[in-house]
Amino acid sequence: MNKNLLYIFLLSFIYFPFNRIYATHYQFEAVIHQQGQLLDTNTNVPKQRTKIWNAQSEYGDRVLNHWTSRSLDEIKQSGKVDAPRVLLANLFAKKNISQTNAFILNMQVNGVSGTRWALNKNGDYDFSLTILTTILWKFGDQPNILFPATANYLLNVLMIESGNKFRYATPKTLGLLRETENHILMTEGSKYLKNRWLMIHGDTNPIYNNSKNGMEQKLLNELIHMKTKGLYEFNSLPYIGYTITALLNLEAFGSDDMQLAARDVLDYINWCYTLGSYQLKHYAPMRRRYEKAGIQEIKTDYHSLFMKAWLSYSPLNFDNSKGHTSSPHSLMGVTMPYRPADQVVKLQNDKMNGYYVKLGHGRNASPEIYSAGKHFLLSAGGVNRGELSLIVARPICLFLNDSATSLSETFNIAGPGIDFKGWNNTGVYKNFACAAGPVSIPSNCKPIAQIGNWVMYQMQDGIVLVIYSTPKFGLMAVFENIPTTNLLDQVVALNLNGQNLNTSFQFPNGAKISYDVLAPKSKWVIKSVNDELQKRNFDRWSLIDGNFN
Repeated sequence: MNKNLLYIFLLSFIYFPFNRIYATHYQFEAVIHQQGQLLDTNTNVPKQRTKIWNAQSEYGDRVLNHWTSRSLDEIKQSGKVDAPRVLLANLFAKKNISQTNAFILNMQVNGVSGTRWALNKNGDYDFSLTILTTILWKFGDQPNILFPATANYLLNVLMIESGNKFRYATPKTLGLLRETENHILMTEGSKYLKNRWLMIHGDTNPIYNNSKNGMEQKLLNELIHMKTKGLYEFNSLPYIGYTITALLNLEAFGSDDMQLAARDVLDYINWCYTLGSYQLKHYAPMRRRYEKAGIQEIKTDYHSLFMKAWLSYSPLNFDNSKGHTSSPHSLMGVTMPYRPADQVVKLQNDKMNGYYVKLGHGRNASPEIYSAGKHFLLSAGGVNRGELSLIVARPICLFLNDSATSLSETFNIAGPGIDFKGWNNTGVYKNFACAAGPVSIPSNCKPIAQIGNWVMYQMQDGIVLVIYSTPKFGLMAVFENIPTTNLLDQVVALNLNGQNLNTSFQFPNGAKISYDVLAPKSKWVIKSVNDELQKRNFDRWSLIDGNFN
């Protein structure tokens, strides 16, 4: 090991808070991830846009009212996230214009870009910088909203990133640790857009010419990688929200090529979200952060809040009665021009005739696996790949056409034990799920039949759920629009042997599924279907491998 690398490792273990030690591993692992090869995607990401979106939404108005109602005196102490968004909301809603301009003129640069850690204690300024960039581009040519003196101060004082130095590394690490995904997009995206603003507004200094200084291609390369190899910080709490925010800036204000590339990445991650959610219920495995593992809400992750904002402008009839109007991500969804593709919108509430899809995330990651019917979604919880993998595994959940908002209101299954770091909750196949633990049943659900450890539930929309549950093993089989008479008897007769049931399940007139709920963390729980062996090494799975009915 060379001296510089030894230096970084010593810093990691001496100075980094525990969470940043994980981030150090992330930064080494990100380089490995970039070099990995995934199988070609066999399902195209929808891009077609034919819908005419509404210009206004009731929910969007409530979001704006929340942010514009906050006093400017209050936001002086509101930190890197809220304060710039209050300014953005005021200017967007054309409220408190003079006071907002005055506030901006009194702002000071309070840090530097990049990850905050022991030797970069003033880091994370790029969280603010990203929104300041949004403000400049949206209002910098509207002098009645962003006054010329304010725009000049914003550009030349507060927006500290410009030029041709594309920084891949975390600050103060001698260039040896790669910066996190969201920080690269926020910092380098803001730098790129300041350069672009200067060039468009007459500055001929070649250092600001993104085409000639290398910034255009380097940033495009990052976006191409995300589109073809996937996100390292997939479904991340809280970072997916800031990744999307940075992408929204590039999609709105970049060159034609940059706008297209950013839109492609947004379309990819929104398609993945849509495949893995139902009516904004989303409880997918995620990478970063472990302290978020205890979250029980199933409709309020940051991606869901963006989607809530976007869908509120859809001409389709989406429920806009509730939602977290205080989320900074709801605000960005409201104020930025991006809208999802047609099929993304359609699939939110209408799963058509159902589908079965597997999403790969590369080496040492967790896959996402989803089985949908017209009125349900089985969502696999994924697998932790070791203490330093940063992956939070979740219970396998069944989402229905109901009002559930928390995990306890769903049928779900996880195990063994209660520590997600010991789970391999990848046991989902078409209409089927299993894991090394008991099935959790909502308190308000009553079975219509029971035989020993088997129970059957009649749900809305013609959904019938058959469950087998013991302390160390559980399964769920989902049926749609079939008679319930003798169904449980048929299932039990085909799966009489309890010992065999721990390794295989036979559907009436359907598939025989073989599984190992204690499979190694590197392998899919499902072993074979109708005696056909499955490709269990999900490190090499495609980004999207779908089976649409």
